[in-house]
Amino acid sequence: MKILGQFAFLLLLGGIWCQNNRNAKGSGKSTKKSGGNQGADVGQPPPVVDMTPGSTRGIGGTAEAGREGAAGARAAAQQTDDMRLHFLKNTQVTCNDGTAAGFYLKEFRGSRRWLLFLEGGWCCYSKETCDSRYQNIPRLMSSSAWPLTKRGTGILSSKADENPHWYNTNIVFIPYCSSDVWSGTGPAPTPPPRSRQGREKDRGTNANANSTEYTFMGSLIIREVIKDLIPRGIKLAKVVMLSGTSAGGTGVLLNMERVARQLLQLGAEAQVRGIVDSGWFLESKQQRSPNCPETVSCSPEDAIKIGLRLWNGVVPEKCQQLYKRGEEWQCLFGHKLYSTLTSPLFVVQWLFDEEQLRVENIYMGGQSLSQEQWQYIQNLGRELKSSLRDVTAVFAPSCLSHTLITKSNWMSFQVRGTSLPRALHCWDRSLEAIRNNRTPAKGCPFHLLDSCQWPQCNPSCPALVDRATQQELSLFQMLVAMGLDLQKLGLDPQGDADSLASNGG
Repeated sequence: MKILGQFAFLLLLGGIWCQNNRNAKGSGKSTKKSGGNQGADVGQPPPVVDMTPGSTRGIGGTAEAGREGAAGARAAAQQTDDMRLHFLKNTQVTCNDGTAAGFYLKEFRGSRRWLLFLEGGWCCYSKETCDSRYQNIPRLMSSSAWPLTKRGTGILSSKADENPHWYNTNIVFIPYCSSDVWSGTGPAPTPPPRSRQGREKDRGTNANANSTEYTFMGSLIIREVIKDLIPRGIKLAKVVMLSGTSAGGTGVLLNMERVARQLLQLGAEAQVRGIVDSGWFLESKQQRSPNCPETVSCSPEDAIKIGLRLWNGVVPEKCQQLYKRGEEWQCLFGHKLYSTLTSPLFVVQWLFDEEQLRVENIYMGGQSLSQEQWQYIQNLGRELKSSLRDVTAVFAPSCLSHTLITKSNWMSFQVRGTSLPRALHCWDRSLEAIRNNRTPAKGCPFHLLDSCQWPQCNPSCPALVDRATQQELSLFQMLVAMGLDLQKLGLDPQGDADSLASNGG
């Protein structure tokens, strides 16, 4: 009888699960909506969400349906290493298309350390560039297809073996959907943004639509995220680390002082610190039309000049005071902004950043490379290194790559025998010692600039991959494949390869 009773109980549980699963699938059919109704925690049960890479199934449904399933999603997130999606309570602060902005959160009970991460993804700065971005990368302008949960990697991982010093932290991932390098402050457009379907329907008939039909509120999104984290304990934090990659890294430079001021006004005693990964850009060397009449010909500087007006963008006050009106765009470059910052900053920067090279139309692993472009690559490494010499905390390997801190293998990259997680830990310990009036420990380095001069001279660099064959190549194999004559360049593959291997790291 006992066995039969247990069997019947299992059948009953199975029936309940199947019914819940059917109900959950049914609730996922609602249509996509714009912001204003999504200002709540979203929590459909996990079977609704397709978490496979490239999936576009997102959050649909009303706020009421989201609240009904919140308990299930909360319980599921607590049982995994996933961060869970929350929409902003202030529904007036939105993504570009008017859908609700938000953040992903993985709490660590009892921790008084918070890691906030700003996603990257360049920007748009005109109706043409924004329309193209909305068509091709809608997730960077709309929350309509965001998944309910997200798994962190690298410094966002909650696994101790992948993230030894920050796994036990409250981790917040803020998706980038404002296209303004996290600088925008609105206001909302007039007329209000249409849904994506509506925008596509009338794109052909309304070619002269108002260029301000998108909303740009990146800086306001950060402010609202901080507000929404107050009930979760951020006012009690000891350390708030604002981090980001690429445009998100530049967003850290623009917002860390503002975040520190906001927390101070809330009565928090937290020290705000910043980590900028691959957001320390240099000005373009290419000569372009000064007013870039064709959007494709705009340099990053021109794009930012135009964009700041469109976004109603803000830059740190101390930096803004250094430049006359109309020149505030210079504050988006770390080497011009750094001296005005008062909060501690750690810069992570590949010395041969691939995005910096793409600005100059240089694509490693592409079809061809001229001698002039090869010379530019070498000069870039020297100039980036020079711009970082006075930065107190830095990790800069001589590698061709872009972004580092969210790579799952981020522990494998080293400069002079020290990994990035180790360097960040040393910096962390030094700042804590200074706060407590102690002498920082010696032998724990966090100013790490690679000493070798060549791209890929660091043995721990990520591998170069030929775009056509997808094969891994050495630097010299890559240069030959891209049409360069090594002898004309004065390179000895054997001798220089031995030199690279002995000097790197």
